[in-house]
Amino acid sequence: MSGVSPRLLLVEDDDHIRMPLRWALEDEGYEVAEAASGEDACRQVDETPPDLMLVDLMLGAMDGFQVIRQVRRHHDLPIVVVSARADTHDIVAALEAGADDYVTKPFQVKEITARLRALRRRAGGSSGAAGSGAVERGTELVLDPDPAAPLVLRPERGTVHRGEEQLPLTLTEFRLLCELAASAGRVMSRQALLERVWEHGFFGDERLVDVHVRRLRTKVERDPSAPNLVVTVRGLGYRLDPL
Repeated sequence: MSGVSPRLLLVEDDDHIRMPLRWALEDEGYEVAEAASGEDACRQVDETPPDLMLVDLMLGAMDGFQVIRQVRRHHDLPIVVVSARADTHDIVAALEAGADDYVTKPFQVKEITARLRALRRRAGGSSGAAGSGAVERGTELVLDPDPAAPLVLRPERGTVHRGEEQLPLTLTEFRLLCELAASAGRVMSRQALLERVWEHGFFGDERLVDVHVRRLRTKVERDPSAPNLVVTVRGLGYRLDPL
């Protein structure tokens, strides 16, 4: 990204919010494109994929949840939700739809830019390693030696395979798996995962961790309803137990 302004798509139907936020983001060095509807946002992403997205949830006919799900079908770009809907159900639903982070209105622009900077650092370091030296470069980790379809993490390549199939992990899910794998057999607290994976523990909400663990399990566990790879340690956090 060095030397090139990151392109950000701002999806917000309220002009009184969208325009000042655009100006503030441009002052921070972003090239900002706007979309005032979900339909326009999806069209723009397909035509010219941005580096990052900020998405409001309440957009009209096609809401933010639908936008995120549609984008996630084909793109792994970082997505931050910015919404006045602060109910736990809405936050969890947005994260489960595929958002990487969630900021509630009213907000300070510095909070938005801090989270975007963290996402940019993660994206910039996603070509292989987990971003914080979590897994030794060049290693290949077999997390589940299932003879029919072993689960293999390759940090250097930024991939996870179940047998011959490459699993469609998002950047956040991949980094989460790498951090857990680096501490295999040891419990990691939600706060520690926030600081290592999201890189902004001060702002972070522990629900981010819980929802992304659930999403990760649907992709790496043999039976997500009875996980035995990424296990919950009640009251403490999560632990990865290679099989």
